[in-house]
Amino acid sequence: MTSQKLDGFFRGLLDIEGFGSIDPSSNGLQVDNDGAEVEKIAFAVDASLETFKQAAASGAGMLFVHHGLFWGSPIQAVGNHRRRLRFLLDHNLALYAVHLPLDQHPQWGNNVSLAVLLGIAEPEPFGLYHGRKIGYKGKLSKPLTVEEAVTRISFMGRAPLGVYPFGVRKNQTAAVISGGASDEALQAIQEGVDLYVTGEMSHQVYHECLEGGLNIIAGGHYTTEVWGIRRIMEQCACQLQIGVEFIDVPTGL
Repeated sequence: MTSQKLDGFFRGLLDIEGFGSIDPSSNGLQVDNDGAEVEKIAFAVDASLETFKQAAASGAGMLFVHHGLFWGSPIQAVGNHRRRLRFLLDHNLALYAVHLPLDQHPQWGNNVSLAVLLGIAEPEPFGLYHGRKIGYKGKLSKPLTVEEAVTRISFMGRAPLGVYPFGVRKNQTAAVISGGASDEALQAIQEGVDLYVTGEMSHQVYHECLEGGLNIIAGGHYTTEVWGIRRIMEQCACQLQIGVEFIDVPTGL
């Protein structure tokens, strides 16, 4: 597979074009290789020198990430950015990034994956962001305590950033938006949700959630966004019969 063919595959799998007007990320192929065949794809949450080094060491010809190097605005090739670009070019390693289309995707996305882990049998869209609902909510197939929910969504048993048991003991409903979506907790309160799962909590909504009786799990920005990457990795292995590897570089945040 060439990088161009892989680009076509990913665009057929994910709604990359549909988020062009609201996603500041430059979704798609951010750095190309010299046209060489890609025999293995590495997958990671973040584009960083560390993930680049591990991808190259694994023999990958492409690295697929959630957080890429380019976010819409021009950026000068100096300092760390120049070192990262040089590494990619020196090692002929292509970089592919997908941000909001990977968060929102109804089959392979971060949010629906977390919803399924919690036991939401029929996830429905939740969390309005610039006119698009990027998260999911629904009724839990079995009532869960906050502690039980933490166990289900903790990648490799890692502890969440924070747990805020402000509501009922047994949660009947839940809503999910991965990453930095603390403000959307207010939407969960408005819609009568018992449990809200996101990556980060913020001081400015703390008392609203406490007084609104909303249970919150701040699972960590990184940890809540490994799931979609891994689902896409599975699809590549299954549909393309290509070598794949997940590169785990947790930030603890």
